[in-house]
Amino acid sequence: MAPTTKDPKANGKQSDDDVTIKKAKDEYKSLRSPWTLSPRRFVLNAVVPGLAALTLWWQQPSGLAAPPTALRNCLDSVCAKAEECVRYPGRGHDNDYFQWSAPFNLERVVRPAAVVRPKDAEQVAAFVQCAAKNKVKVQARSGGHSYANYGLGADGSLSIDLTNLRYVILNEKTWHAKIGSGSLLGDIDDLLDRKPGRRVFPHGVCPSVGIGGHATIGGLGPSSRMWGATLDHVLEVEVVIANGSIIRASETQNQDLFWAIRGAGAGFGIVTEFVMSTVEKPETTLHFTYRTPYTEPNNIVTQFQAWQALIADPKLDHRIGTEFTLDTDGSKITATWFGTKDEFNKSGIAAKLGLKLTPVEARWVNTKRWQIENAKLLLSDIPIKFNSRSLGFTAQDLLTKNTTRQLIDMINQNSLQSSYRWFAIFDATGGKVAEPAMNSTAYAHRDKVMFYQSYMYNLNYNLTDGQEDLINDIHDIVLPSVPSGRRTTYPGYIDPSLEDPQQAYWGSNLPRLQKIKADWDADDVFQNPQSVRPLKK
Repeated sequence: MAPTTKDPKANGKQSDDDVTIKKAKDEYKSLRSPWTLSPRRFVLNAVVPGLAALTLWWQQPSGLAAPPTALRNCLDSVCAKAEECVRYPGRGHDNDYFQWSAPFNLERVVRPAAVVRPKDAEQVAAFVQCAAKNKVKVQARSGGHSYANYGLGADGSLSIDLTNLRYVILNEKTWHAKIGSGSLLGDIDDLLDRKPGRRVFPHGVCPSVGIGGHATIGGLGPSSRMWGATLDHVLEVEVVIANGSIIRASETQNQDLFWAIRGAGAGFGIVTEFVMSTVEKPETTLHFTYRTPYTEPNNIVTQFQAWQALIADPKLDHRIGTEFTLDTDGSKITATWFGTKDEFNKSGIAAKLGLKLTPVEARWVNTKRWQIENAKLLLSDIPIKFNSRSLGFTAQDLLTKNTTRQLIDMINQNSLQSSYRWFAIFDATGGKVAEPAMNSTAYAHRDKVMFYQSYMYNLNYNLTDGQEDLINDIHDIVLPSVPSGRRTTYPGYIDPSLEDPQQAYWGSNLPRLQKIKADWDADDVFQNPQSVRPLKK
């Protein structure tokens, strides 16, 4: 379907009253959460002093040149004072360029031509027009958690930082929330907590992840099996398209673009506002953790096989979210149950796992805190050097007992449990996420029952060849479980080493995405190294 309009005035662009948005932005700024108060550089130097040297190493200029004059002049004209919203390399007052372009993964440094921080959708549109006119590629940055720093685009790109687009406005009649695309997940939860109705929506556990990327690639977390992916709760978006127009997209207007944004958003525009449906959160939940050391390899193998069979069962109660983790300490089964203790006992889950479990009953806020701690995300805003591999599994692609045994033996033989900082997580999906059709949105993983990601990191030094070999060894053991013709992975687990990333991320939905891309962004203005490319006509 071709674009219906690209003129914001002709389209009758809908927006909140400026006063309402300003009030909501002020409320956001009043938050005292660490995710809002601690810029990435501050956390890096104050919380983990050992990383300061790494910061200084990264911040050394390396032949950086100022962008072309025409681009600079255009970008400088967008704000009343250029120093308020634009940073370049190689310009006197722009020492902040290195902070504004700070990478999440120090293993993959990206040098954009400029970083801008618009105050509203109109400035986003103006910046996009500048880039398109000067044939510069564009990417948006919300929370900045891309594993390959794709929010910075690529060397020479324009990175549009959405930090100033942070607000949450809840309609107390419809329980729909309007959310600025620079808002962070933890802050959104805190702001919804301040409002009536006990409203939430499903999302991941890392509080400093931005909604802009999360809601446009999938958005999976502990409550997704019960309530769906984050993108399944997106009702409408305000989006800046490739020619710099501001439009709305939903199931009733610009439907093809709306379809593409829900799963592959980075290649199609910059969302400036989401309209989200919400649900009422439960009064209490249960959670449990079951640990086993590597000195009990047989038990780990048995537990993984039982856990895997549990999450692959299409009849598994949607109220459980769970994962199986391998790390330096051994194996760990964690789960959240969105119901009562009596309901959990009647579910038979403990018996199916073959374990004696002691679930802890907790209020919602304490369960969220437990999820963050268990996911090792308390320092999640700190740039480090890391590498990651991932894979999605259908019910037909489960790890055999022999494969599981091979994996645990390799960990023990290589002393992985003590030599390096690493983990491998198997996340259950399915449930409510699996209910929509595969082609209902651009998200192409409705058939998956779990995702795996292995993650190797170093706080103070470069990753060694030994570390790279070990993460590849883990992946090489797991990979054959999925036939080569259907190896796909969640686009939130970015892997620059993929040979055919677009096929891996979007599978059977890729041809339609390429056609929509050609309709809306034929010049590929919105581009990162692995985004959808337009169909060649």
